[in-house]
Amino acid sequence: MTDEKGPGSPGEPERVTIGQTRLLANDWGVLTKYTITYQRRDGVAQQLTRETYDRGDGAAILLINVATHTVLLTRQFRLPAYVSGHRDDLIEVCGGMLDDHDPAAAIRREVEEEMGVTIDAVRKIGCYYMSPGSVTERIHFFIGAYDSSMRRAAGGGLQEEGEEIEVLELDFDEALAMVDDGRIIDAKTIMLLQHAALKNLFDRD
Repeated sequence: MTDEKGPGSPGEPERVTIGQTRLLANDWGVLTKYTITYQRRDGVAQQLTRETYDRGDGAAILLINVATHTVLLTRQFRLPAYVSGHRDDLIEVCGGMLDDHDPAAAIRREVEEEMGVTIDAVRKIGCYYMSPGSVTERIHFFIGAYDSSMRRAAGGGLQEEGEEIEVLELDFDEALAMVDDGRIIDAKTIMLLQHAALKNLFDRD
């Protein structure tokens, strides 16, 4: 799997011509309005207007302890979920923005800040677009092992960044049940938990 962004396969004709671009906002992220000409498969050229939101790429990790059959997750307030009607804090895997760091280094930093856990080895399982209809962000997905000896601090995130993160240690089966009954509704968390289930990560010696 490649992490490179770009056009289609070599030799394919370019189907998109970017015309006008207009910067709409540049604060926490960059919101840009595009006017493009899109070449449809039937040969018709169609003019479209689209907007993209760019705040950089991110990383997320599911921490697992095979010996205790547990996973480490977080619970925190998320404004977009709140304003769309979800009043509970979201239960998620640990994650954050890359901030121009290597993805593996970035996720190790986030684990230490959010969970108070110091880890060395992480295993990347992929890099995926989460909302490609409007958001440019890709998230690098990782799995990592933890045990009680790696807990060096309480975690909680950075107060100066408005973070107030609760660390949850859950039985893996309970975490899967929380997906089924709607207590876990975060896509990246569901993907990583299901990856662990499909790959039988807790059944390995």
